[in-house]
Amino acid sequence: MINQYETVFIATPVLSEAQMKEAVNKFRRIITDNNGELIHEEDWGLKKLAYPIKKKSTGFYYLFEFRSEGEFINKLETEFRRDERIMRFLTFKMDKHAIAYSEKKRKMNSKTAENKNEQNQKEA
Repeated sequence: MINQYETVFIATPVLSEAQMKEAVNKFRRIITDNNGELIHEEDWGLKKLAYPIKKKSTGFYYLFEFRSEGEFINKLETEFRRDERIMRFLTFKMDKHAIAYSEKKRKMNSKTAENKNEQNQKEA
């Protein structure tokens, strides 16, 4: 059965921008190569951690929202565990309320971005 999931992972802060892109592309490929459908992704950037992980106080946060078979999640999480660049990850199955909230949030963010663009054009 195909479900919708959201995964957030934290990569070590010592990565260069190219290394971070490579890690993101790796997990994007793993999802799509296993018949997963990417719905949305967000780069949250470098953020301070609530507590140190592996003696690091910051990390690169990245989010994937995707649809896939339930059996695939074990494979994805195994890949996260094997990758030394990943400090933490969390995957959860989204229910209908979480899906609706996520869609609403994306629409609000796109409207906010449109309004900013319109305002910038008026000021120019």
